[in-house]
Amino acid sequence: MRKTLLQVAMLLTILSLVLSACGGGVEEVGGFQIPAVEKGKFNIAMVLIGPHDDGGWSQAHYEGLLYVEENVPNTHVAYIENVPEGADSEQVFRALARKGFNLIFGTSFGYMDPMETVAGEFPDTMFIHLTGIKSNQTNFGNLMGAMENMKFLAGMIAGARAKQDGQTKLGYMATFPIPEEIRLGNAIALGMKKTCPECTMDVRWINTWHDPVIEKEAAASLFDAGAYVVFTGADTPAVADVAMEKGKWGVTYDWYGSCKVERCLTAPYWVWGPEYARITKGVIDGTYTPGWDYFDADTGALGLYGFMEGQELTPGMQDLDPAVIQEVRDILAQMLAGEFTRFDVFKGPINDNKGNVVLPAGQSLQQVDLDAFPEFGLPCSIPVCMKWWAEGITAELP
Repeated sequence: MRKTLLQVAMLLTILSLVLSACGGGVEEVGGFQIPAVEKGKFNIAMVLIGPHDDGGWSQAHYEGLLYVEENVPNTHVAYIENVPEGADSEQVFRALARKGFNLIFGTSFGYMDPMETVAGEFPDTMFIHLTGIKSNQTNFGNLMGAMENMKFLAGMIAGARAKQDGQTKLGYMATFPIPEEIRLGNAIALGMKKTCPECTMDVRWINTWHDPVIEKEAAASLFDAGAYVVFTGADTPAVADVAMEKGKWGVTYDWYGSCKVERCLTAPYWVWGPEYARITKGVIDGTYTPGWDYFDADTGALGLYGFMEGQELTPGMQDLDPAVIQEVRDILAQMLAGEFTRFDVFKGPINDNKGNVVLPAGQSLQQVDLDAFPEFGLPCSIPVCMKWWAEGITAELP
């Protein structure tokens, strides 16, 4: 009897290993549970830097993934959350590819190099990386959108709020000193200056994408240093929660549901579902070529809370100068129609915060300028690429 039980146990172990090798069953790799694929379906996996219900960046991506499953026939989706950038993410990407996932999304800047490595090992799997700058134009592509559009409009609103209340200092809680974060900070400042020429903006670097405690501490630091409206580049709505405590204003980010407390002024946010569905359909039918996929507001994938269809102005916007609110509406309408793009946000004349001319009147930045530092070695149209702070920002670049 004991021998029979031992033989059964051995057979079950072998069967488990075979199923694992064929993509069946859930397995653990580096402390992460690698989900199974569904045979006969197009399998899509997403790797998240934070929890899927973080109230910000990761939640917006997660909802976009669910949209794909609901709107693209014969698809199966899965996700792994709280995956650190670096070696851990490389293990996860490799395990997902081995499992048999057809399309893998990596949703954080620091996943870029690990994903590039794994894409080279699995040429039949499509890898799409969010927010980075690399692509092999074969099975590893880059995806990002013109959030600078919505940050510019939010800057206009924040400037108007600050000016009306006689508190002309703003704050920006930035994550890492990469082109994306500097680009978005500059867009805020350009919008701020449009409605409040006397306003200035301070910056705090927190060197994390997702840490609610650090985010709250940095927001409090900016408020305590005199900022009246504070923006976040991080993943959670912590900045608005701190604004409630301080009796000031916070601008959240990423997810439409992040702007839920009274002291949230507005929220630039993402609607990833249609873009993910577009890419998925293109990969399935062989028409999608990975590269540098950078969408604008006319795709419907960007939003500004309080101004989109079915939304009402937040309490912090209801008493602002109606002329400012109308101007925001008018520019937003142009953005949604494709008549005002990221290159209109970054159109001269623009000076940096040291008085140097970044762009003369009438000249616009090019796409490479938005994504690069000079040391990247890319052919930017201006010598400094995106390594500059706009006029009105009081911080120094790290």
